[in-house]
Amino acid sequence: MKIVIVGGGKVGFAIAREVSGEGHDITIIDENSANYEWLSTSLDCMAILGDGTTLGAQRAAGVGESDLLIAATPNDEVNILCCFLARKLGCPNTIARMRRWEYREEMELLREDLGLSMMVTPDGSAAREVFRLLQFPGFLKRESFSKSRVEIVTIELKAGSVLVGKQLMDLPRVLGQKVLICAVQRGGEGIIPDGSFVLQEGDEIYVTAASADLARLMGSLGLRKKRVKNVMIIGGGRMGISLAKMLTDSGVNVKLLDKDPERCRRIAEMLPGVLVLCADGTRQEILKSENITQMDAVLALTNMDEENVFICMYANMVGVPQAIPKVNRSEYISVCQNCGIRSTVSPKDICAQEIIRYVRAMQSTSAASVLSVYNMMDGKVESLEFEVTDGTPHLGERLADVKLKPNILLSCITRQGQVIFPGGGDVLRKGDVVVVVTTRNRVIVELRDIFAD
Repeated sequence: MKIVIVGGGKVGFAIAREVSGEGHDITIIDENSANYEWLSTSLDCMAILGDGTTLGAQRAAGVGESDLLIAATPNDEVNILCCFLARKLGCPNTIARMRRWEYREEMELLREDLGLSMMVTPDGSAAREVFRLLQFPGFLKRESFSKSRVEIVTIELKAGSVLVGKQLMDLPRVLGQKVLICAVQRGGEGIIPDGSFVLQEGDEIYVTAASADLARLMGSLGLRKKRVKNVMIIGGGRMGISLAKMLTDSGVNVKLLDKDPERCRRIAEMLPGVLVLCADGTRQEILKSENITQMDAVLALTNMDEENVFICMYANMVGVPQAIPKVNRSEYISVCQNCGIRSTVSPKDICAQEIIRYVRAMQSTSAASVLSVYNMMDGKVESLEFEVTDGTPHLGERLADVKLKPNILLSCITRQGQVIFPGGGDVLRKGDVVVVVTTRNRVIVELRDIFAD
């Protein structure tokens, strides 16, 4: 497909990197000359120096002949105008990045009039991801499937874990419940394991489980189950505000630090249940004076990755149970892991995943297109959700008799609300929702792509 992206900043670059990696023809429009030079040398795509809100730049990029335009500049109004203009030129699909979650209701109402196929709010999506992590603090990551009936959670196996030295086929007996380990990261390698795979200390495992069983799973694994009651947020940007509201609405005590007096005043008026402090949360003496050691979680959400990483390193050092930084530079994620920061959140990567799901659905020729896409292990492995339709091959056949392509695992089946961890005797039926896990170098557009025939 031919895709045009307006805006080559962090979000635009992340989107371009993901979609170009799947073989699409990408053109990026950016009016910043520094971004233009960087894009021209860093990605396998065409870069155009210009203003994406002008007919000249969009025509030069071939927007009228494109399948999709993605407006990813930092300005919501610019993104809306770019999409509106692209539709007038004949582009059938448009996606707008929206920073202000306050606009979402109005944009949904006017979406058809504005020519918008989809809107993505990176900070809002990232805030929801962190909120879900805080609900189960023993997990490093969580992702929901099948209308939140199924989750894939990430766990690090530490010394003394009941799973160390166990084969995957023994897990139901060891844990006393049905789960499935769909992927393992070991020594930087992403592995799709089989039943004979033996777990080791230090493995990062991705566990598929029914959402209703997560609390019991944490107990079986001896993970921390203490409810998060006191949270410190450093950074009063859109993500910090959105997350503070979610937490206070759920009964959590929130202390928010930001060094901009006017922003603090606005947040205090907007969120009266939040304790807002005008202070520099990057300074250790400030964090000490605000009792950082008494916090159940510290969330570093400033616009500077380096500040966020160092805040969380300090939080870990003084014994805070959970510290999560906002990190947009991919190279910092491995730095965080090496420093003991096991959970991070990246708004731009979350945004890119949402758009990849839409692009995959556009490519599909049937109703069995991908419902959701979730990248794991820094993109080495991904999980995909599909609905089984009349056109899905091998309906009603025992899975033991069906051959899948290499490095593909059918992780779970949801049927009429029931979660099934499939064995050889199970079958696929119309209406089932399935989660498939595969290595990232294999692009799966629709469910039929998983079968060897």
